[in-house]
Amino acid sequence: MSTFDLIGHDIEEYCEAHSTPESDLLYRLNRQTHLETINPRMLSGQLQGLFLTMVARMLRPRHIVEVGTFTGYSALCLAEGLASDGTMHTIERNVEYEDRIRDYFSQSPLCNRIELHIGDAREIIPTLECIWDLCFIDAEKEDYDTYYDLLLPRTRKGGFILVDNALWNGKVTGEVAHNDRDTHAILAFNDKVQSDPRVRNLLLPFRDGIMMIEKITDN
Repeated sequence: MSTFDLIGHDIEEYCEAHSTPESDLLYRLNRQTHLETINPRMLSGQLQGLFLTMVARMLRPRHIVEVGTFTGYSALCLAEGLASDGTMHTIERNVEYEDRIRDYFSQSPLCNRIELHIGDAREIIPTLECIWDLCFIDAEKEDYDTYYDLLLPRTRKGGFILVDNALWNGKVTGEVAHNDRDTHAILAFNDKVQSDPRVRNLLLPFRDGIMMIEKITDN
């Protein structure tokens, strides 16, 4: 039986009830995203958001980059763990979300430390002159491989890359239609990380799967 069969909605609700609740800002962002956007399931939500915050708090990164902002929930969660002199860059391709994202960010006490970039991450990432302590990838699945290749060389030894949707609704363990490009991309990406000698990785069966990748080499 898969994790998706074992962990149902009742277990998720129990976990939420026994985890630190969202801040008022995150609660409003969550609710408004579900009411006003077409694909609200793209939002990280309470449990994954808290996971991202805790990882960031453990690392205390000076430089974070996120690929795929959506409405800004995960960015706000990650920013909570920044070092006192830290900054966060977050990239969103869909210009239609820009005003909404900036409105939410403006309500955060960390707003001056979060920089939003609107455009293609494949073009934006090379322009960001940072050595990354923490990266979060949650964007176009077919481009995961490209994002990884752009970010890993600029991630410090001991830094982490977190990748969302690594289980892709459980499709990674079944037969995949030849035209299911997203699932094929996730499968290829997971295999690539697994065989990369530069990293140590853990695929967590949490929510839709989070691949945790630690860079263990200098190059």
